[in-house]
Amino acid sequence: MDKIREDVLNIEDYIIELRRYFHMYPELSWKEVNTSRKIKEELDKMDIPYISVGETGIIATIVGNGPGKTIGLRADIDALAIHEGNDISYCSKNEGVMHACGHDGHIAMLLGTAMILNKNRDNFSGKVILIFQPAEETIEGAKSILKSGELGEMDKVFSIHLWSDLDSGKISLEPGPRMASADKILINIEGKSGHGSAPHQGIDALVIASSVVINLQLIISRMTNPLEPAVLSIGKMSSGEDYNIIARNAVLEGTVRTFNNSVRKDIGKNIEGIVKGIVTSFGAEADVKYIYGTSPVINNEEASKIAAVAAEKAMGKHAIVKMEKVMGGEDFAMLLEKYEGALIFLGTGNIEVDSHYPHHNQRFNIDENTLKYGVEVFVRIIDEYLGK
Repeated sequence: MDKIREDVLNIEDYIIELRRYFHMYPELSWKEVNTSRKIKEELDKMDIPYISVGETGIIATIVGNGPGKTIGLRADIDALAIHEGNDISYCSKNEGVMHACGHDGHIAMLLGTAMILNKNRDNFSGKVILIFQPAEETIEGAKSILKSGELGEMDKVFSIHLWSDLDSGKISLEPGPRMASADKILINIEGKSGHGSAPHQGIDALVIASSVVINLQLIISRMTNPLEPAVLSIGKMSSGEDYNIIARNAVLEGTVRTFNNSVRKDIGKNIEGIVKGIVTSFGAEADVKYIYGTSPVINNEEASKIAAVAAEKAMGKHAIVKMEKVMGGEDFAMLLEKYEGALIFLGTGNIEVDSHYPHHNQRFNIDENTLKYGVEVFVRIIDEYLGK
């Protein structure tokens, strides 16, 4: 057994213990106060210097033995507004809040990595930047970390995402597009109220909104290149005051996902055109907001190769698989726009331990056996890129 593998196995219980702590005390985006405090406590025990970014973000630095390049390692730390449905000893103690996307495991893996790298800092040159990022679920946290200006220059940056749709013991780290952009649509339609028995005297915002919902799908089916993956979904419609009143107002909220920034901009323009055309034809008015969220996650080719070498050493060549890109969004994309890097998918799906439920499901859980793989991949990335 080599030294890196031995170091990882020696702290596996510590990593699992940390993950269970964070799972028991989940916190929503921008409210990760206890989570941030616990991370700082662990960094203090390791004597690793750090700075606070905003209310809950943390940037820690481990300096190697001599000058060299700089690598960033990132973990997101927020949870979701979901009532946990798991019957486990470490179930969420915060009512209505749950780590249903694996961020508890992400924090634990990065702290475990920090412990190993800090003890072996003489074995690499340069610097490792540890990024504990808040508010990924609201796609705002990465933006705040970047805006702080505290990251400085980094030669590469990596993040590991535990993934229940991938079998435990498997890992995906292809170059190119991996996750989609995630934008928000907000449409406010103003009509004219009236009695339900005399619809001709009003301008029915609810009917107009229904027409908008149906016709917006033409953007994907008839206005977007079919070779370009794209999704437009309206997830919420609010309208009406009572059963016998013509609705004066309707509000639509939705999302757009794509892997191409040019397609993304075209969809935004087409949404406004279709909405304004329909609304005008009914004599109503509309306000259309296309809110740009996070860009597509696009892995750098060199960074993916570095990660692949590390993963092969950590898990074996058989563990590396190709996984189809996904339409979910990840604000790590904002870091990848500034720095070369890669988002790594680490499989945690295992029906034997009930870790096969989808992300954001009340039964979501992870196969804790995979946590050690994440730590070893991180450590071997540093060894591969900064090792002496």
